[in-house]
Amino acid sequence: MSYLLRTLTKKQEVDELIRDTLDKVLVLRFGRASDLVCMQLDEILAKSAQELSKFASVALVDVDAEEIQVYVKYFDITIIPATIFFFNAQHMKMDSGTPDHTKWIGAFYRKQDFIDIVETIFRGAMKGKMIVMCPLPPERIPKFELLYRNI
Repeated sequence: MSYLLRTLTKKQEVDELIRDTLDKVLVLRFGRASDLVCMQLDEILAKSAQELSKFASVALVDVDAEEIQVYVKYFDITIIPATIFFFNAQHMKMDSGTPDHTKWIGAFYRKQDFIDIVETIFRGAMKGKMIVMCPLPPERIPKFELLYRNI
C-alpha cells in the first residue's frame, strides 16, 4: 500500500512539505516499506488518506535514507514505525498516556483510530493548542518500554 502514498527520501522534501502544508494536519510516517508493522500502518494510512484529504495530508519518510538521518536523530526515532504530526509547520504533540508525547509509535489497530486521532489534532490545532489528549481508550494505544541509554 505504500505505493499509494508519497515517499520522501531527502531532507529538502520533508522541509518543503512541512513548510508548505497549510491549514491541514501533516502526517509523516517514519519507517521502512519492507517492515511488516510499517506495511500494516501504510495500509491504514492509504485507506484513510482520501477520507481525510480536506484537513490532512499523509506522506511516508524512509528512515534508511541518508539525508533523513537528521530527522531520525531530532525526533529520536528508535522504534519504527513512528508517526509524527504537524500543523502549519508546528510539531503537534499528543498525550496518549505514554512517556513520549512527540510521536505515535507502532501501527493503529484500525482505520477509525487513525481518523479519530487526526481529527483531534486538527480540532486542537484550530484552537491554537500544541498538544492534545489522545481520543483512544488505553487498550488501543500500543505500549512500548522506552530504554534510556547512559542514565
